[in-house]
This record gives sequence, structure tokens and C-alpha cells, in this order.
Amino acid sequence: MEKTTYISFPGLGIGEFRVDNVAFTVFGRNVMWYGIIITIGIIAAYLYVNYRAKHNERIKSDDVMDYAIYLVVFGIIGARLYYVFTKFDNFKGDTFGDTLYNIIAVWEGGLAIYGGIIAGFLALVVVSLVKKIRLGKALDMVAPGVMLGQLIGRWGNFCNAEAFGGETTLPWRMGLRDVSEESAIYVHPTFLYESLWNLLGFILINILYKRKKFDGQNFLLYISWYGFGRMFIEGLRTDSLYVGDFRISQLVGFFCFFFGAALLTAMLIVTRLRKKDAALAAALADTGDAVLLPSDLKTAAESENAAVKSEDSAAESDPADRQRAAGDDTAQENDAAKKKAAPMPEAEQPLPSDRTEEAPAQAPAPAASSEATERSASFDISAAYADDDEEDDDPA
Repeated sequence: MEKTTYISFPGLGIGEFRVDNVAFTVFGRNVMWYGIIITIGIIAAYLYVNYRAKHNERIKSDDVMDYAIYLVVFGIIGARLYYVFTKFDNFKGDTFGDTLYNIIAVWEGGLAIYGGIIAGFLALVVVSLVKKIRLGKALDMVAPGVMLGQLIGRWGNFCNAEAFGGETTLPWRMGLRDVSEESAIYVHPTFLYESLWNLLGFILINILYKRKKFDGQNFLLYISWYGFGRMFIEGLRTDSLYVGDFRISQLVGFFCFFFGAALLTAMLIVTRLRKKDAALAAALADTGDAVLLPSDLKTAAESENAAVKSEDSAAESDPADRQRAAGDDTAQENDAAKKKAAPMPEAEQPLPSDRTEEAPAQAPAPAASSEATERSASFDISAAYADDDEEDDDPA
């Protein structure tokens, strides 16, 4: 639907200027500025992701193209379904066909960024699993690209004169006046707030990109940053999507900030502790000392506890089992003793030649012969002296 709006920023010295939401017409079809700007955002995001994939994440350009195809298609579907879900009564037609057409007619407007992020995330997970690409690397290169696309795409809301906040008198207030109206209203330019917030986040992520501590850090920083800003900006808008009494985008923004910041903080702490453990292990390895990291101590403690429990279980076992085990040990000892006491079979008796050869090894024999020889020699000498005495006594 064609729409013409006069926009101004009187507090900044910018007077009224005309903005048409239709850029041009092709074969009777209006081409909206909103669609053109969204397309520019998608192209910019793709070029950025392709650059990061090549220079930082070492992912092939063909894989980036596959990511782009699936993420864009499912992102648009998710953004549309999210918007339809929150405003379904506006899409009901007289017939089922009319309702279906109203749901599909994306060119008539109606997309919700959170639906696109959720569906795009699921598509990215599936593509990463199929292509066996680390999910953290894929998320890190895509998240800043999505933020770039968002900060550009918000200017599509500007051309449609939508996504603005309540009335205000702030110096940067935005004046809106429909072509059929005589006076303007001055409101919060919430589209501009979000675009500038995303620009700051995009710059911050790129400053920290090469210094990230773990895969997935950029993604967590993105959802934390965007969720925090959207949580407050959404509270200023007058066209929020509601589920019951809750601004759904504000609620989702809060959860994105809370869980994203918590996970980011936890992962940074874990990464820092692992780095300290690695540095300690390297230092001890250089000195040749044994390395016991906290994880090793924990494992050792668990093993010791398991051993103690095993001993306790053995001590508490059935007395009959212990007696039976003791009997088995005694039987084994008796069998060994019998084998030692049993005579050697004839087949194993040493041959005579073997005994003869072993005779010189008997040490006591020479000692006995020597003693007998000494006794015999002593006896013969005594006898000789006795004979000499007898001869001397004989009278001549």
C-alpha cells in the first residue's frame, strides 16, 4: 500500500521532507523501499560473513553460500510466522484461501526480527552438522553479519514511517505528519535508537573479534548486547507485538540478555582457568616435575574412594565365602608341599656318569681322608719309637 509521510527533526534543525514508501513500479507491481533496504542488509551481511570466513574462521566460500541460502530462506519464513502468530486476527480472510494468501504476502509487510533469528539459528545448526563445521565458528562469523543487516534494515522502518515510540519533547524527537494531516506528532525515533545501538555493538564485536577467547564468544556477545538494548527500546514503542499482556519482543530481549551474559561470563572464566592450568603444566614440564592439575587430583581422589569402597565391600562379605577362600588357599599350599616331598621318578634319576661327574663337587670327602692319613702317620711314628726303645733295652 502506497504511503507518503512528511518527516522532520526540528530539535536537530532538520525541517520536513517527504518520504514515499514505494521506490518504483515494475509491471504494475510496487517495489517498496523497505524490501530494497532489507535486501541491501542481506547482501552486506553475506559479504561480511564471507570475509570473516576466509580471514578468521577458515571456512570455504562455497559453504558460506550454502549458509546464506538456507539462513535467508528460513529466516524470512521464521520472521513472517512469528509476526503472524502474534497478530493472527489481522490475517484472517473470508475463506481459507484468503487467509493463506494474507499469511504468505510478505511483500505487504509484516516481519519480526526475533522470528528470523530463531529460525536462522536452527537452520545454521543443521547446516553445520551436515557439513561437519564447528558450530561455534559458524555462529561467530554469522552473528556480526546479522547485526550489520539489522542496523541497515531498520531504515526500512523509517521509509514506512513505522516502529516509532511514544510522543516526546527531547531534542532528537522525530516529527511525523501524514499527507492528509495538517499537524505533526513528535515521537521517539526508536528505529534510529536500535540502528545506532546495533552499530555500536557491531563495532565492539569487530574490535574484539581477533581477541576472542573461545568459539561462540561473538554469538553470545551479540545476543547479550542486542537483547539488552531491545529490552529497553521495545518499552518505548507504540506498535509492539503482544502475547497476552506482555510485549513479546521485550520479554525475549530480557531472556537473550540474561542467558547470553551468564553463558558468556561462565565461558570466559572456564577458559581463563584452563589457560592457567596449561601454563602451569608447561612450566612444570620444563622443570621435569610431575604435573598434577585440579582435574588429575579429582580423578585420583575418585580412584582412591573407589578402592576404599571395594576393600570395605570385601571386609563385609559373607564369612562362609571368606572361609571357603581360605580353604582354597590352604589346599594350594598343601599341593605345593607334596610336590616338593615326592620322590623323583626313575626317568628323572641322574645317570651314573652324572654322579661320577658330580663327585669332585663333594667337599667333605677330602677333609675326612686327610684326617685319617694324619692319624695313620702319627701311629706309625709312635710304633717306630717303641721299637727303638726295645732294641736299646736288649743286652748285647
